[in-house]
Amino acid sequence: MIPAEAVAALRGRVSRQVHGKADVIELALVCVLAGGHLLLEDVPGVGKTTLGTALARAIGGSFRRVQFTSDLLPADILGFTMLEAGTMQFRPGPLFANVVLADEINRTTPRTQSALLEAMNEATVSVDGTTHRLPDPFLVIATQNPHEYHGTWPLPESQLDRFLIRTAMGYPDRAAERAVLQGAATAGAAEGAVLDPAGVLMLRAACAAVKVHPDVEDAVLDLVAATRMAPALARGVSTRGAEALLRAVRARSLLDGRDYATPDDVRALAVPVLAHRVVVRADTGVDAAAAAIRALLSGQRPVA
Repeated sequence: MIPAEAVAALRGRVSRQVHGKADVIELALVCVLAGGHLLLEDVPGVGKTTLGTALARAIGGSFRRVQFTSDLLPADILGFTMLEAGTMQFRPGPLFANVVLADEINRTTPRTQSALLEAMNEATVSVDGTTHRLPDPFLVIATQNPHEYHGTWPLPESQLDRFLIRTAMGYPDRAAERAVLQGAATAGAAEGAVLDPAGVLMLRAACAAVKVHPDVEDAVLDLVAATRMAPALARGVSTRGAEALLRAVRARSLLDGRDYATPDDVRALAVPVLAHRVVVRADTGVDAAAAAIRALLSGQRPVA
């Protein structure tokens, strides 16, 4: 299957289960192609888990869903060693899958959240002094409710930085909600995968080959530099954030059927890739970080 056909098949498969969210689906596919992880934030019941499950099933390969709770321990997701037949044997946890859906990730303790850092950054897990390689590809799709604080632990900045994209679902429009009521999403859930792990790796190789003109690189560097000087931001985007934006830009280009990136790709992805990587001086709205990034894109000077 050539990249264009594979991308179209993926988009179509997920769209048959998640209705009226073409922009969110595109961001999710950017994560798949760029080899990044996805954080879905929104109120309960708008389709976060549905999107995560649909994307995981469409990709194929092994899939695990973990419900994060306050009593979840690191060993519950990483795995553990135990004495078996006279020798110590490693029993892998649910992280050892191509796609891991971490549902309500902010309901578990910082200790368990931090256990994900190595896995998300290095695709490895270290248990009892031994490092174990995770399957390739490895993708974490996490969900959380940002408006409910009882019994939750907000993700630390180091954890947020491991997510390539953070996005919100939002309420569906009337037509999409009607389709859900009529059972269209349930019907789509019965469909199988359109790719396998080898197909995902093929798409990622094609994504890495997308050409990036120096002007596009300058657009990324200019925006990153602007976040570091913006009065509204206490901390700007790191070099890792700049690299993440460029990877996402390549992926969006491939999704659009191009083998080259444009400055428009940078503008389209700046908020979902960068807003969760900056720290605002004062919370002046629902998402002050996103507002600051948009102001920089429009040439305005965000104020503290």
